Amino acid sequence: MTADNAQTRMRAVRGVEIFERRIGSGSPAVVLHGGPGAHHDYLLPGFDALARDRELIYYDQRGGGRSPVPRETPVGWQEQVADLEELRKQWGLETLTIIGYSWGGLLAQLYATELPQRVGRLALVSPAPAWREMRLEFERRFAERNLAPTLQQQRAELRASGLREKNPAEYAQRVFELSVAPYFHDPARARDLTPFRVTGRTQQEIWSSLGNYDLRQALARVQIPSIVIQGEDDPIPLGATRTVARLLNAELQLLPRCGHVPYIEAHEEFVRLLDGF
Repeated sequence: MTADNAQTRMRAVRGVEIFERRIGSGSPAVVLHGGPGAHHDYLLPGFDALARDRELIYYDQRGGGRSPVPRETPVGWQEQVADLEELRKQWGLETLTIIGYSWGGLLAQLYATELPQRVGRLALVSPAPAWREMRLEFERRFAERNLAPTLQQQRAELRASGLREKNPAEYAQRVFELSVAPYFHDPARARDLTPFRVTGRTQQEIWSSLGNYDLRQALARVQIPSIVIQGEDDPIPLGATRTVARLLNAELQLLPRCGHVPYIEAHEEFVRLLDGF
């Protein structure tokens, strides 16, 4: 499956314009991208491999990617949940099969705890932690990895290389790779990630709107067939993911030699597990 088969459109959703992309045919599954404040493109081409026997519906969440909003438009978590519910109605679907990646995994949990009757199946891939304390632990771990001597040396070499003047596009690509390298078990695989940008205002507002959040009690009441997939070397604490899987009575699949991006570092296993589910 390539982007050539994809159909895209803009949808009016609760006063904002939401960018939507569909690929494949069959039973629909909604893909929620990470960030928050990013866009769906960086899940490609990896996630498109799931479009063989189903239709994947991606959309750029409000305030990110091709769904920008004016500065005064609210973009907090409740808006994001309400947007997904309005999209469900516009799609004419009684229930949703949701595949949530990273922050999208947390958005999927927020939606499932608010509207459990609207979720038929739930797949969480490298989900962002379900409570604030673990999110702060993730940030600490990521910052620690970011300061690894090897990465620091590579950044210094890049700054001294003169590449910025000689080839600005190549320089920007390399800066991006070094910024996301801590997410990977093998930092060299960062070159395989489609570059993306995060809208800072959106990211900040979503985390602020969540405050001192903790979904654990609410998740224990959710009864939805679920699978949770995570790399064993993800900077997101495995304890947080194990807890979510236990509360959801979900199938938990931990992938060895894999970081936060299993659709790149463990692509075949990622596809096999989600197809099987």
